Amino acid sequence: MRSADFGVNPGLPKLAREEVSLKLFYRMCLARYFDLGVVQASEQGRINIPVYLSLGQEAISAAMSMVIPEFQIFAQHRCHATYLTFGGDPAKLRDELLGLPTGCSGGRAGSNCLQSHEGSMTMFGHHGLIGENVPLGVGAAMGSNKPTVCFFGDGAAEEDYVFSAMAFAVTKQLPVLFVCEDNNLSILTPVKDRRSWDMTKVAAALGMPAVQFSDDPWMILHETERLSKQLPAFIDCFTCRANWHVGVGTDGPPEWDRFQLVKERLAKQGLTDQAEKIEREVQERMNKLWNA
Repeated sequence: MRSADFGVNPGLPKLAREEVSLKLFYRMCLARYFDLGVVQASEQGRINIPVYLSLGQEAISAAMSMVIPEFQIFAQHRCHATYLTFGGDPAKLRDELLGLPTGCSGGRAGSNCLQSHEGSMTMFGHHGLIGENVPLGVGAAMGSNKPTVCFFGDGAAEEDYVFSAMAFAVTKQLPVLFVCEDNNLSILTPVKDRRSWDMTKVAAALGMPAVQFSDDPWMILHETERLSKQLPAFIDCFTCRANWHVGVGTDGPPEWDRFQLVKERLAKQGLTDQAEKIEREVQERMNKLWNA
């Protein structure tokens, strides 16, 4: 079932405006090259805390941030890309990882518990209990009646309070978009060795719209726009993390490289020059950030 094109409509990129596709790629580049800086800083010993990298999974938050920028965010532990693509300050995230008081959480949250309550972005960080951000997000949506997005992984979905919180959201018809960044791993254990049930079918059985597809960003744009008008709703998005569960090491190449696939798609649309310019400028900006 898992593949780079599972459930994806291949015609969507052709329907997207050029500026939309390029803005999407810019946000993917921002998350990618920031985290490549994290890898280098960790290898140099400048970062000495556990890091949870978004490399390989950048497309999900990059696309969603273009559709639901006003949603309050309840992020999971792998949240660098979420913070950056929804408008967080890269310099403050760098300082957070370096443990500085100028960090986005005062240097106290580290990599996995990022907070942001500045400007238009409201992001509540992970607190360490896997999946706990889901019931917290549901409660916040109920108390504020503000549209809310909850990000979590396929391992977190197996915690019983996740689905009970989703069921409560259906009962109260709360404006929550539930997003599973499904990299098929709970640390190192694949889904097939952990359970026999499908989370998308469970979410649908609870009474909400539920879809499952791979992390093609144009597909994510399309489905997020559609489902944001039918909340509560659930998206299970197959993706591939490029690095260890925690840390900067790798276990070999991922199942697919979405960043490269997006570059190939942009080339087919005649946008190679523009995409290369964006990538080069973001890379230079992140190099300056980490070398400051």
